[in-house]
Amino acid sequence: MPLHDRIIPYLERVGLYHLARLNSEWFWLDEPLVSAFVERWRPETHTFHLPFGECTVTLQDVAFQLGLPVDGEAVSGCLGEFETYMEGGRPAWEWFEDLFGERPPPNKVKQMTVHFTWFRDRFRVLPVDASEETVRIYTRAYIMMMLSTQLFGDKSANRVHIRWLPFVANLDDMGRYSWGSAALAWLYRCMCRVANRNVTNLTGPLQLLQSWIFWRFPSLRPEGFEAFSFPLASRWSAYLPPNDGKEQRVIRYRLALDRLTACDIVWEPYSALDVLAVVHPEILTEEHSRLWRAVTSLIYFAVIEWHQVDRVVPQLGGVQHIPEDALNVDWLHAKDRKGGDRWFPHYYQVWHLHWGGDRWFPLRSAGVSFIHVVADAGGTWSSFSCPSHAWVGDHCRPVIWWPKPLWNTR
Repeated sequence: MPLHDRIIPYLERVGLYHLARLNSEWFWLDEPLVSAFVERWRPETHTFHLPFGECTVTLQDVAFQLGLPVDGEAVSGCLGEFETYMEGGRPAWEWFEDLFGERPPPNKVKQMTVHFTWFRDRFRVLPVDASEETVRIYTRAYIMMMLSTQLFGDKSANRVHIRWLPFVANLDDMGRYSWGSAALAWLYRCMCRVANRNVTNLTGPLQLLQSWIFWRFPSLRPEGFEAFSFPLASRWSAYLPPNDGKEQRVIRYRLALDRLTACDIVWEPYSALDVLAVVHPEILTEEHSRLWRAVTSLIYFAVIEWHQVDRVVPQLGGVQHIPEDALNVDWLHAKDRKGGDRWFPHYYQVWHLHWGGDRWFPLRSAGVSFIHVVADAGGTWSSFSCPSHAWVGDHCRPVIWWPKPLWNTR
């Protein structure tokens, strides 16, 4: 969907402009590569277990790769029963009609979702003489499509959920939310689903995962993509992976991962001067960057995951210590949006307190790790005498391969 100049100021205020810039540069997935990595995902630790140790996608990666804000309130609420769970809430479809000026036809509606094509066809081109209210309507439509497809896509693939109505109702307030932590929570949950169940379709913000792989593992990235800008995921906008021989390619990637050493990962790709030269300074401010080191909850409505950055300290420039026991959140995986709609900030109150807002910020601050930055953060992983390396060797479980790769629905 085209990004009109009059929509941009609203997107900047809500913290989604950098993501919107990626909308025209979204690249195709290398499904065998992503599949091979997800097979290494461990739900117990929310990390990839590789021969040299652990690594993972963190809040820092979300900020650099997608340009999303990580500080702010949790993205939560209820899924559609607004009149029941929200103060002053209204029936969903009445609210929808007020915000968009009309209701979609019945054949475009399924439960609490609207078919993507209705949004695309109805709001594709902003009229030249559009009033400011019309611009706001088109902005709401753009945001709902972008969130439902680029960040929080699920197995429905082509539907837009109306859970976003309370957010787009007041565009001026949308900037207070942590879109980055919500996106990371959803990526974690999608990978945990695949690891824990007989799931064959992987969903979620997989372009984030693939760009993370390319930036951190030079031996796995395509050739000829040296130039980059911000957000860093735009570097791969012209990438088109081979579409044949997927079964053979996933086997090759599995073997390549088996042979990785600590020398094959770029622990700190974002510390390079050429990267810092293009990064938007807003994401480097203290309120955002301090959360990269936070061991805390990640929240997206009913999805609760755990940001266990203390297990991947070299990614933030420090020397890896022997990690604490992983927090067991298996029971949260078992719920996984089952049991109907509810007001999730109350139902999962303890996890919301971990993430915190202004009132509870000291609680979240307690989870921010102090990291003594060293010149060669990942160097200790190459030594078998390193206690943390020995711990990984004793505790990392061997990977069990699935009988077939995990292809994305796209």
